[in-house]
Amino acid sequence: MITKLPRWVEYGAFILALVAGNVNAIGLIGFQHQSISHLSGSATLLGIGLVNASLEQVIHLLGVLLSFMLGAALSGLMLSGHSLKLGRHYDSLLVIEAGLLALSIYLLSADLSWGHFSASAACGLQNALATTYSGAIVRTTHVTGIFTDLGLMFGAKLRGEPFDKRKAILFLLIIIGFILGGVLGAWLYAYWLFMALAVPATICLLLALAYRLYSARIESV
Repeated sequence: MITKLPRWVEYGAFILALVAGNVNAIGLIGFQHQSISHLSGSATLLGIGLVNASLEQVIHLLGVLLSFMLGAALSGLMLSGHSLKLGRHYDSLLVIEAGLLALSIYLLSADLSWGHFSASAACGLQNALATTYSGAIVRTTHVTGIFTDLGLMFGAKLRGEPFDKRKAILFLLIIIGFILGGVLGAWLYAYWLFMALAVPATICLLLALAYRLYSARIESV
């Protein structure tokens, strides 16, 4: 059950969802209205592009999709098992994510579309940080599945089944974090353009540091 998840999961999920919402908002505003933190829109654009777009645009969209998958593959390489627990390389992956976002700033500021790939890889890496564990699917870079799970939970409640309040709180925190991240991303982009990505990159670094310090404190007890 969700009750087996460590307490730090809620805080981390909220912050990561805020990061993803931030990056996605900047993507929608600045990357030719293209989503970065999830692939549904990009996959649809690829399908449309195969009919209406140039070969260059099709290759670019395909690169965004593959970059997301490669970022997830890096998480898969560095993490093992299907549990959320201290001692894994979450801090290292968060530092890498920050580096990918910093690379995006450099490339996009130089008007190089490779920056889209770097940002997509960062989101794929983040989305794969948390995996299925104890009946909870924790995904922080999109909210479609979260809304679906909440709907299923409410429907089951109406049918008389027990309602998992902690699971619902976790999902609501992800939704709220993602929306607030979108607000922050839109506001920052209006002033800083692609330099706005420095904020989610910094958040990733601070979260990595907090995780490292917390892990060290728990291990020393």
